[in-house]
Amino acid sequence: MIYTQHYESPLGGILLAADDTGLTGLWFEGQKYFARTLDAVHQEQETAVLSEASRWLDVYFGGQEPDFTPPLHPAGSAFQQEVWALLRRIPCGQTTTYGALARQLAAERGLSRMSAQAVGGAVGHNVISIIIPCHRVVGTNGSLTGYAGNRLAHHNRASRPGCICYASRPFSPGSRDPHEGSEGYHHPE
Repeated sequence: MIYTQHYESPLGGILLAADDTGLTGLWFEGQKYFARTLDAVHQEQETAVLSEASRWLDVYFGGQEPDFTPPLHPAGSAFQQEVWALLRRIPCGQTTTYGALARQLAAERGLSRMSAQAVGGAVGHNVISIIIPCHRVVGTNGSLTGYAGNRLAHHNRASRPGCICYASRPFSPGSRDPHEGSEGYHHPE
């Protein structure tokens, strides 16, 4: 069974979805691909997973970096899962590009190259916005793309200019924990 819960953020309404394993979706109302993976049969009900996701969002929108991650269970292809795993390695306060992610994924697969557009497609179909931080991926010119990314950038600039979760430094996904041991950095589990 899939359970849903609405969360009201400073950026507008968010729909959370979870099964018994973990969070299956986090979408801003009105975003592209809104709830596209949500089963037609679902029930609005608070669960432990949804409560933990809401708590994570409370911490995040309170201007802090959450030191925990709710259980995640996103549905997607094997390729999408690989890209989403790379996204979770991008530390708070840093950005990377689609091209850098493509190069990292190619290296991990033992390939000479990978399409940045294919990676961008997987990033764009991320079903768990914010927690799987697609907003930390920028175009080659440094611009944020996508509905959630633009909302987060606007919010962070307007109300939290020093927010540690807004991407401000470039990150190479091939590097190993550039801020490990630094205050405020928590490696994804």
